[in-house]
Amino acid sequence: MIKPDYELEKLAIFRGATSVVGVDEVGRGPLAGPVMAAAVVLNPEHIPEGLNDSKKLGVKRRELLYVQILETADVGFGEASVEEIDEINILQASLLAMQRAVHNLTTLPDYALVDGKFIPKALNIPAEGVVKGDAKSVSIAAASIVAKIRRDQRMESLAQQFPGYGWERNAGYPTPEHKEAIHRLGITPHHRRSFKPIHNMLYQGKNLTS
Repeated sequence: MIKPDYELEKLAIFRGATSVVGVDEVGRGPLAGPVMAAAVVLNPEHIPEGLNDSKKLGVKRRELLYVQILETADVGFGEASVEEIDEINILQASLLAMQRAVHNLTTLPDYALVDGKFIPKALNIPAEGVVKGDAKSVSIAAASIVAKIRRDQRMESLAQQFPGYGWERNAGYPTPEHKEAIHRLGITPHHRRSFKPIHNMLYQGKNLTS
């Protein structure tokens, strides 16, 4: 199995960069909750072992790597709210969250490796989009891990405020459990009204929960 490495970072450094950040987001597909992004500048002398796309890691492994990344790397987080998602669309909200993550780093890096083909316009540093970047770059893989953990934590917190939707298990994704709960309990302030299943329910005149 091909695993991500540090080659893209090395190439950027060879071209003159001194600090390279990997950027990724999580949460484009859910019906509820914010979209979350992370930016990670790894220390090349202390790269945690086993970094990979967060979707390819088990829960325990992901949590262990999350702690190791926070201990050894410069990490910035950014998010875009449900209101922003509904206002500017999920793609633009994802790019906004990425931009915020980079600008929340301790020190602004001078080169970014961004997962996917789109690059946030206001990064203000040179950047390249890397399709399937979390499978190619350890910096992007690290960002995918910490963004995933941070968003899951957020959804677990929201699940306590709005029980019954299973957000602690489904993180707001459109699972059968979540969709059934929406029909039974209605829509919360954390549901994305611009997403078709939610929009359709609103159009049908369903009551909102408080």
